[in-house]
Amino acid sequence: MLTCIRRDAQAIKGRELGVLFQNLRVVGTGSSASYQPTMGSIFNPVEIFKSISNMRHPPTRDILSGFEGVVAPGEMLLVLGRPGSGCSTLLKTLANQRGEYHAVTGEVCYDAFTPDDISARYRGDVIYCPEDDVHFPTLTVEQTLTFAVKTRTPQVRIGDQTRKTFGEEVSSVLTKIFGLGHTKNTFVGDASVRGVSGGEKKRVSIAEAMACRSLIGAWDNSTRGLDSSTAMEFGRALRTATDIARATTIVSIYQAGESLYELFDKVCVISEGKMVYFGPANQAREYFIGMGYEPQNRQTTADFLVSVTDPIGRRVALGFESRVPRTPTEMAAHFVNSRLGRENKDAIEDYRHTHVDKNRKADYELSALQEHSRHTPKDSPYTISIPMQVRAVMLRRVQILRGDITTQVVQLLAQVFQATIMGTVFLQLNDATSAYFSRGGILFFALLFGALSSMAEIPALYAQRPIVLRHQKAAMYHPFVESLARTIVDIPMTFIIQVVFSVLLYFLVGLQRTASQFFIFFLVTFTMTITMKSFFRMIAASFKTESGAIALAGVLVLVLTLYTGYTIPRDSIVAALRWLTYLNPLRFGFESIMVNEFHTLNGTCSTLVPQGAGYEGVQLVNQVCTTVGSLAGVPTVDGNTFVADSYGYYFSNLWRNYGIICAFGIGFIAILLIMTEINTGSAFDTTVTLFKRGSSVALTEQASANNDEEKVAPAAPLADNSRMTRPVTRAVDAEKFSPTPDTFSWQHLNYVVPLSGGERKLLDDVAGYVAPGKLTALMGESGAGKTTLLNVLAQRVGTGVVTGDRLVNGQTVPADFQAQTGYVQQMDTHLPQTTVREALMFSATLRQPQSVPVAEKEAYVETCLEMCGLEAHADAIVGSLSVEHRKRTTIGVELAAKPKLLLFLDEPTSGLDSQSAWAILKFLRDLADRGQAILCTIHQPSAELFQVFDRLLLLRKGGQVVYFGDIGESSGTLIEYFERNGAEHCGPDDNPAEYMLDVIGAGASATSSIDWHGVWKQSPEYLNLQDELERINSEGRLRPVEQGGRQSEFITSWLHQFWALTKRAFSSYWRNPGYVMAKLVLNVAAGLLNGFTFWNSASSVQGSQNKLFSIFMATIVSVPLAQQLQAVFIDVRTIYEVRERPSRMYSWTALVMSQILVEIPWNILGSSLFFFCWYWTVGYETDRAGYSFLMYAVIFPVYYMSVGQAIASMAPSAIIASLLFSTLFSFVITFNGVLQPFSQLGWWQWMYRVSPFTYLVEGLLGQAIGNQEMFCTSSEFVPLTPPSGQTCESYMQPYINRVGGYLDDSSSCLYCPYQSTDVWLSQSFNIEYSHRWRNVGILCGVIVFNIFATFALTYLFRIRQGNIFRSLKSRLGRSRS
Repeated sequence: MLTCIRRDAQAIKGRELGVLFQNLRVVGTGSSASYQPTMGSIFNPVEIFKSISNMRHPPTRDILSGFEGVVAPGEMLLVLGRPGSGCSTLLKTLANQRGEYHAVTGEVCYDAFTPDDISARYRGDVIYCPEDDVHFPTLTVEQTLTFAVKTRTPQVRIGDQTRKTFGEEVSSVLTKIFGLGHTKNTFVGDASVRGVSGGEKKRVSIAEAMACRSLIGAWDNSTRGLDSSTAMEFGRALRTATDIARATTIVSIYQAGESLYELFDKVCVISEGKMVYFGPANQAREYFIGMGYEPQNRQTTADFLVSVTDPIGRRVALGFESRVPRTPTEMAAHFVNSRLGRENKDAIEDYRHTHVDKNRKADYELSALQEHSRHTPKDSPYTISIPMQVRAVMLRRVQILRGDITTQVVQLLAQVFQATIMGTVFLQLNDATSAYFSRGGILFFALLFGALSSMAEIPALYAQRPIVLRHQKAAMYHPFVESLARTIVDIPMTFIIQVVFSVLLYFLVGLQRTASQFFIFFLVTFTMTITMKSFFRMIAASFKTESGAIALAGVLVLVLTLYTGYTIPRDSIVAALRWLTYLNPLRFGFESIMVNEFHTLNGTCSTLVPQGAGYEGVQLVNQVCTTVGSLAGVPTVDGNTFVADSYGYYFSNLWRNYGIICAFGIGFIAILLIMTEINTGSAFDTTVTLFKRGSSVALTEQASANNDEEKVAPAAPLADNSRMTRPVTRAVDAEKFSPTPDTFSWQHLNYVVPLSGGERKLLDDVAGYVAPGKLTALMGESGAGKTTLLNVLAQRVGTGVVTGDRLVNGQTVPADFQAQTGYVQQMDTHLPQTTVREALMFSATLRQPQSVPVAEKEAYVETCLEMCGLEAHADAIVGSLSVEHRKRTTIGVELAAKPKLLLFLDEPTSGLDSQSAWAILKFLRDLADRGQAILCTIHQPSAELFQVFDRLLLLRKGGQVVYFGDIGESSGTLIEYFERNGAEHCGPDDNPAEYMLDVIGAGASATSSIDWHGVWKQSPEYLNLQDELERINSEGRLRPVEQGGRQSEFITSWLHQFWALTKRAFSSYWRNPGYVMAKLVLNVAAGLLNGFTFWNSASSVQGSQNKLFSIFMATIVSVPLAQQLQAVFIDVRTIYEVRERPSRMYSWTALVMSQILVEIPWNILGSSLFFFCWYWTVGYETDRAGYSFLMYAVIFPVYYMSVGQAIASMAPSAIIASLLFSTLFSFVITFNGVLQPFSQLGWWQWMYRVSPFTYLVEGLLGQAIGNQEMFCTSSEFVPLTPPSGQTCESYMQPYINRVGGYLDDSSSCLYCPYQSTDVWLSQSFNIEYSHRWRNVGILCGVIVFNIFATFALTYLFRIRQGNIFRSLKSRLGRSRS
């Protein structure tokens, strides 16, 4: 922006860009309504056929058609229309963002350039600022803006400024314009990271877009969440930038005030994808009045233009009933044939002749080239070169990591924890052959843990993808630069973590202590970690959806683990799958660290055969070591021979393997960079309303969507035409709506919250009341404390200190206050899979007395559906609703509870267009007229919306009251108060809601010379309020205290709650096939992979070990399955904590029990599918399948479900729950005797007894192969040389009688150490076949303990308020005293 102001002074050739479009048509894929997929529908052959047909020939629909117009440099275009009409699509199309649409036809010109030219060379000159504010949460506001400026800093700058000075100056100007100076060092934040407020975040988005210095800017509903003063400042900033820089500005706004509307030159009105007006903004009102429509009293022009497109909200003038255009097609045709339509066509042709020529194109190219840095290619759309982009993004990555230092510390501590645990489990291994197996296990773990821990990055990569995509479209940097910078910055972080991990593990275990071997070990593990991080990032970059990437990554983790060479040697793998080992980088890493460790190892044989009683004088030449690689007569086993014979590994391959690892790493990084560049976008969500299967509403509603069902009543007020309000009278007449006549008041209310280094007062001596039949508005600028006050009044704050009085009729609020009130939250929090009717019925079932008949509740729910205008969407799935209908559903859910005392609403019109906002407020007005007390926060109300309210409570920053009292007719009482106390005059056309905010100095940069809080304290209105509060309290105290009708905390019984919750949970799972099928498919894929990898394993020593590892790997499937169910558990719990718990709908114990119950059948089904794909494929015996099925397919899924939910119950988020479960899983699986045999565990043997996996593996393996004969293959026999004069049988028989085994029948003296699997299991793994039923009982006991822990941890971490340890300390202190 600063560059544009002073270009001429620096001999920088200026440039400008407009946009011309004609016959524009945008086609999208998919229908506007469909049926909700279910577990039944995805297996329905008819539905499968339809899905395949739709994939081959996707259905299409016109989103926009017949658009034409021109927006010249220096002009501002306002795009108006109802949500879903196509406003965002038009903005995206004109901003040249076409990727999410099936086709865009017609002519679009950017002066002399085509859309392809702009996309390829000048993308940064045309930007789109989306409605949603998505930023890196751990960057500060200043860092976010500075980065944007840095990537778009021109080569030629004002006064030869340095890039740093230029960036600081522009950033400073932007923070001042948008009032962000006080937040410069505050995190931007998101849902989990505390940062700036919603309004401030919106300003950050606007400032970031302006920092890019675009010539055409498309701003999509950028005033959402801003108060009217800040929205006006945003409009003025756009107007100033448009005038000075000769920019082209296109803006869509849902609720635009008159003063904001007057800033625009042109306006485009859209109705259901048709352009019904495009022309001068100051002539639009008269055009539609001339067409036959008339505005409401004091209706703003923008509201009037939108209302014309609404069959319910518009009003036809007298005499025009029969000839006014009604449908979008008729209105579009009327405009084309009108005078303004012809002028629009003439303007297009004039612009084409004056701006679309080659000379302007050459000048434009020269100007753009002057801004390019020296090394930026001539045809590049980016301003700075790739090395400069890499440096900038690397610095940003460092800032992100620094802001999220907690995560880095947790990762480091997790590595330290794992290294310490594993190091002490394998503490100081001796050099004997008995530790050879353990050395392989610890080396396998060292490689695997660092490599696979990076899989946890996948969700974070998808979280940042919308940000990177937006930056790419703004030509800030190449997407691949982000991946490259992340990889480079990650190297030192990974280096530090791996140094700590390697030093701890290496020296605790006592691996070969030579410098070369340690550094080779570290080099391989470090390189492998970098390689595998690139591998998982590559997978994430290759998929549009996170679920697809995680599903593939989960299967590949199993492949990587199975085919490393440790769990099953390469020669034992089925030939058809052996090729997978060549594609597994872990295999080459494992071989490298194995040969590095065993190269200098010459271990003493731990078991010589024969030995013991009767063999005291036998010579070494007549003994042999049972370890693989031993030689007759040699008491030691060379490590090189051991790894060669056991795994086929050779030391000569060490550096070849390292080269292969590096090649894999380079290849993965290259593919990562390529895929990031070409696959930056994510899956686009289309607006499709889903309906419950079996419902005919979807078809009828869509069929009639294009019919104009408007009831013409030109002389009637809008309320008479609103279908939302018509049914209310009938509902009230039926006496189904009966609020109480009680008055809720508050006085001297203060709220203080602790902050680091002190405390902050959010509410300061607030007083007021809400009377029955009155609609009270709660207003103020962003950050004034409106939502905070609402939460305090509704008793929904859990931190800080609240002082003051909250009274009902002058008496303390009743115990069931929250049950007597409804609270419509700003965020529409619902279970996404329920229908609208089911959501309302659930609320009525649990919040109305259990004694009320079900039929009466159902009838009242139908009444609420009518009152909220949701009849046509009663069977629609809540998660697929539009913003407006979701808001109506939220209101309906609270009404279904029949709140007797009070209804709170927080921003019920946020994100709605003016007509939807009007419908919502008229509905609230009708409720208030029927006796309901309502307190409602609201942003940006128009004058007519504001007039709906009776009273106003106005706050300024700091939570201080500026005004409380009646608004008055035409806001006269309010305006008189401010004018009497020194405010400027409010004109007849001014919006009182905007006027009062301007007066008190609300807005990003506005101030007021008058202390309006002090004025309020000294005003007669304040004294009248105190008198009125005293009167209310005095009269109320004379009335008898109402005794609550409930004897318990909840209005229904526990069993009633449990039944309703369980019914809802099963319905939700049935309608969530994505979640359930992911569970089932993962089980099937893992079962087949495991089964065919260990295909038909024999009863040999190696075959038995393969069966052991097959069972071991089968238990690992529980990790992704448990993490998957944890996310759902936490999502449902969030709905409870955010909305249902404060409303006292049901007990948390009923919720937990229902969540446990609903998971059991689906997990048992999944494990059953795994079992059938795996058990017989590996070669386990059929006559033992019954017990194995019970253990693996019934008990095991209930176990991992219970422990997963127990951990989730104390975790604040799914990511932390996943991290905790992974850590605990690796902890307990370490001690089950597989990785490290029981005899080698040392002092950790107590954990062997504690680990549930000990009993799971013992039960499965003992039953599967226990009490069977065992044999040796030719390579497993031990060759012996008996003493001279003795036969092999006579020499070995005493030994065989004592320890077991058998001799080969051939002429050679070959000994097999094992003849029975019981001996092998007992000696090697401490597994006893006879313990199988004991193990069943122990696991059942563990499950019961886990379920108890789920309840206990939920209570301690999520239900109980306050500090647990402080409470325990105080209780201990009381018991001692």
